[in-house]
Amino acid sequence: QEQLVESGGGLVQPGGSLGLSCAASGSFFSLYDMGWYRQAPREQRELVAAIRRDGSTNYADSVKGRFTVSRDNAKKTVDLRMNSLKAEDTAVYYCKAHWGWRDYWGQGTQVTVSS
Repeated sequence: QEQLVESGGGLVQPGGSLGLSCAASGSFFSLYDMGWYRQAPREQRELVAAIRRDGSTNYADSVKGRFTVSRDNAKKTVDLRMNSLKAEDTAVYYCKAHWGWRDYWGQGTQVTVSS
């Protein structure tokens, strides 16, 4: 069983930056495809950014050019750097690990963009 713990959420002003980190506890991190998702109130959870085990990435159109996802297999972490934040980026952000038929989710961290 894998455990994922997100950190780094908080309150930031529009136009500001914030970094999120997700730490895994297991031994198979390098085999996982990792993703950052978010869920705003009354909205469905959506993919924000993904980084596969081969290092390839993809982003939601709404965050392209503003967010950057990276991973460190030695530290078993995946980070999300968020720049030029907008009010519509406000959501709970979740980390997900995918491997074969397995999906593991973190507990989420709140990001609020407001003046």
